[in-house]
Amino acid sequence: MTEQFDYDDLGLVAGLEIHQQLDTATKLFCACPTELREPEESTRRLTRYLHPTRSELGELDEAALEESRVEREFEYLAYDSTCLVEEDDEPPHRVDDEAMTVALEIAQLLDMEPVDQVHPMRKLVIDGSNTSGFQRTMLVAGDGEIETDEGPVGVEDLMLEEESAQRVEETDSGVRYSLDRLGIPLVEIGTDPDIRSPEQAREAAERIGMLLRSTGKVKRGLGTIRQDVNVSIAEGARVELKGVQSLDDIDDIVRNEVRRQVELLEIAAELDEREAAVGEPRDVTDVFEDTDSGVIQSALTSGGVVRAVRLKGFDGLVGREIQPDRRLGTEFSDHAKRHGAGGIFHTDELPAYGVTEAEVEALREAVDAREARSASDSASGDEPRAGDAVAIVADDPETAELAIEAVAERAETALEGVPEETRDANEDATSRYLRPLPGAARMYPETDVPPVEPDASEVETPELLTEKVDRYQAEFDLDAGLAEQVAYGEDMPLFERVVEAGVDPTLAADTVESTLTALRRDAVPVENLTDEHIEDALLLVENGGVPNEGLEDLLTALAENPSLSAEEAVEQEDLGGVAEDEVREAVVEVVERNAEQVEEEGMGAFSGLMGECMGALRGKADGDLVSDVLREEIQKRA
Repeated sequence: MTEQFDYDDLGLVAGLEIHQQLDTATKLFCACPTELREPEESTRRLTRYLHPTRSELGELDEAALEESRVEREFEYLAYDSTCLVEEDDEPPHRVDDEAMTVALEIAQLLDMEPVDQVHPMRKLVIDGSNTSGFQRTMLVAGDGEIETDEGPVGVEDLMLEEESAQRVEETDSGVRYSLDRLGIPLVEIGTDPDIRSPEQAREAAERIGMLLRSTGKVKRGLGTIRQDVNVSIAEGARVELKGVQSLDDIDDIVRNEVRRQVELLEIAAELDEREAAVGEPRDVTDVFEDTDSGVIQSALTSGGVVRAVRLKGFDGLVGREIQPDRRLGTEFSDHAKRHGAGGIFHTDELPAYGVTEAEVEALREAVDAREARSASDSASGDEPRAGDAVAIVADDPETAELAIEAVAERAETALEGVPEETRDANEDATSRYLRPLPGAARMYPETDVPPVEPDASEVETPELLTEKVDRYQAEFDLDAGLAEQVAYGEDMPLFERVVEAGVDPTLAADTVESTLTALRRDAVPVENLTDEHIEDALLLVENGGVPNEGLEDLLTALAENPSLSAEEAVEQEDLGGVAEDEVREAVVEVVERNAEQVEEEGMGAFSGLMGECMGALRGKADGDLVSDVLREEIQKRA
């Protein structure tokens, strides 16, 4: 059930950061292609260990510092197209002109003012997603605005930056990345904190997404656009929610974060009343020497230990739900996992997982954790009191030590309310802890790339997708639904190109929006089709080289044999059209074979005979021509 909040009363403030890959020929700082590769195509591997560096003012960024506490090896998959810039073995080249032009087009659509001079900067990132340990980024424009139903939303800045490497998988020693994505040009659009409701957040994101796609020069598909949402309420704190993949999730992400902050504030108030506190971590391995818990026994068998921390006054609150299927204890576990632990157990959920009631009692005794006491339970008349909770981590000694300390630190912040932090968006529109909020200490000038003076004077403002829909209806006579499908679809640039080349607009629209979808459902590998395949096939139909009815067969042949040209596929599959006299000959043969039916039913026989005629011609004749000839031959005999 969705919880209802008065967002004005709570003081909700939100802003967006939209990250969109650009569809340019080359990467931002080198001439490598921007196409993604499969990991199996990699030709070599390289490794890095990354460490934080100080800013120009001698400061260390807190987020980078925490990341560095987790010792990891980063492995990168390189390809035959990977260059020295991507490997961080050569300085970056000049900023790609095409990427800068597209960024300026986007700035115009957002009513933004370009800066006089673009200065590339280095942004410290040591999670392994960049071989260099930083991401290059530059401010292109500022001071823009978009409209929503709930009022205008300011657009603070438009950054042009390089995309990070693609995370492939976790390894025993760290993380494996792929270098195919690293360096793809990316725009980051940040709004002002003008958003006041989940619905407005989604509308603003949809508006920006429509403007981006209007350029026809942004990449499409999963992972090519990511939304980050900054959310806070009056008594809470600013939280950055990263990696929202779908526009459909943005309003739910905001709702769930508001709920989380409300719940954390209520927990903090309750902890204050209870005079709660966090104890020092202790070793409690002896308590679990003979445990039946598989998780704990596995850790101990491998030479591990069990570490525990007493959470005074936390009883009943560690298990309290703060987001759907996520509890305060889940937040503690997220912090433990950051240091390599598999998770935590806590007394709000025990006995369970093989941990017995006797072990829970022994655990409480080992850390001096007291039970809750109600007035009715107190025979001596002592005051009621809240009980203590205990959290434990079972792992190798070093991991267990770091993880239980992280749990204790997160419990300390629970006493205060909502911590400022960066969180990772989950698929169910909840979120999990990622790292502290980054600060200004992670940004410093890029000395290897000269500044750029952007010239927006010759940049044309693209036609909006909403305007395209109207034009497609008026100019091409497409119905509203089909016009919108084409305008907002991934194949819009292809549609416009083939129509300009002379292809009938309705045929082109039906092909990219219906025919390809139908073929995909029939398990035809349409992903093998290039734009050139489709364009050449449509031109053959338009010029009479292939009948309309042969288009599906032609596209299927090309999808199954992508090395063929459209002309070669026509010849191989014998899809060429037939002359009108051949059509008439085939139709007459069908009519005469069914002369008795024609005599009895007249034009009533048309439908059945039409299918037979098309079958006889094997789809090599235009349906309209076959229809006209068949009607004529039936009328002669009726």
